[in-house]
Amino acid sequence: MATMQSVTVKDVAPQDFIAHYAKFLKRTGRVHVPRWVDIVKTATHKELPPINPDWLYVRIAVLARKVYLRHGDGVECYRKVFGGNRRDGVRPNHFHIANGGLIRYALKQLTALKVIETDAVKGGRRITSTGRRDLDRIAKQVYNLKHGIKN
Repeated sequence: MATMQSVTVKDVAPQDFIAHYAKFLKRTGRVHVPRWVDIVKTATHKELPPINPDWLYVRIAVLARKVYLRHGDGVECYRKVFGGNRRDGVRPNHFHIANGGLIRYALKQLTALKVIETDAVKGGRRITSTGRRDLDRIAKQVYNLKHGIKN
């Protein structure tokens, strides 16, 4: 008799998990997509808006994974994570942080889905038990798909 292997988000490749979770979020239809999603830039150092039409789902999936792995971080920490170098022509590049409104919006969507909650003790956000269960379930599906295991 084979034992069931416990698979968490840490056990699967990040890009595979993020792609599957973003597809799951889009398929469920529970994420509210605002009107400005196709014209907004994600940071001041960016020259163009994102090319991927589903970038908001991807951003929400990335933030869900980051909160899962390291709870207690707030919007300011994630602004640094999504930041990058601003190209200033002939002048040297300088690091700029990302826009906080988009990150805050994505975190609010995750809160509405009951995936994360505000941590009253440590500050920042933390994963809920419901969110941990859902993310581990998606990770298990990714793991089974990658290794050819049928349920």
